[in-house]
Formats: sequence, structure tokens, C-alpha cells
Amino acid sequence: MNITILEADPANPGHARAIVDLLDSYASSISGGGQPLSPEVQERLPAALAGRSTAHVMLARDGDEPAGLVISFEGFSTFQCRPLLNIHDVVVAEKYRGLGLSKRLLAAVEEMAVRLGCCKLTLEVLEGNTIAQAAYRSVGFDGYQLDPSLGKALFWEKKLA
Repeated sequence: MNITILEADPANPGHARAIVDLLDSYASSISGGGQPLSPEVQERLPAALAGRSTAHVMLARDGDEPAGLVISFEGFSTFQCRPLLNIHDVVVAEKYRGLGLSKRLLAAVEEMAVRLGCCKLTLEVLEGNTIAQAAYRSVGFDGYQLDPSLGKALFWEKKLA
């Protein structure tokens, strides 16, 4: 295996196909919700990512074969008055799991975040996804809290139409 990691360009047809294929495989898995991406999302996603200046995609490839990716988006910390980078998706293709690829991808994202002047990286992880939690902890992630007496932050959502 000859794994390379690069900042993907969603406007590049080869990168776009890799992004869609990897994300669709994750979405189809139990951890990703168990539903493949709709054909509409598959068609629109690369252009939508390319059109968002705050979107960043790290792509791992084994030669020409997609092996993994991380999609992140810039946010802003008002408390530190600096950008932050929220890791939205971490995907490692099944045949590349257990090789430390997620750690390499996260290290590449961290290097990019430092170049962007970010104050922190954030991400969400399912409570039952202990394998991902172990990988994230091994590179320095942990639960977020301002005051231990108030507990850790919770990630909530409200779906809109």
C-alpha cells in the first residue's frame, strides 16, 4: 500500500467521485445511519462543497483507489475571536480500517487548521461508536465542557424542512 493524503478539490472529477463514493459507503453503514445518499445528493454534493469557501476535504488514496476522507467546515469561536474547524465526516474504507489511516487524516486536518489560524478542532461522535472514540482520544480529542460542575456539552439538532 502506498497511501497519500491530499487536500481534495471537489471540482476535480476524480476527487468528486472519491468523495461521493466514500461518503455513500459511510452513509450506508450502521454508523452512518444505514441509508445510502440519494441520487440527488450524490449528484449535487461535489459542486455544493466546491461552492463553500469554508469547506475542506482531506482525501486519502492508495494509488488511484480512495481509502478515506475527512470533510470539515470552518466556524468561528466568539470566545477566542478566531476561526475553528469542525470535522463533520470521517470515513475510512473498510479494507483500510485498522491501519491508523483515520489518525493520519486527522493529523493532516490539524496541520491545515493550524495554517488557517484555528483555535481548535471540533467533532461529534456517536455514543456507541467506541472505535471512533478511541481513535479521536488517541490524537487528543475529549468531551467539551466550560465548567465541570455543569457537565459536558451535548450535541443537539432541530431538523428543518
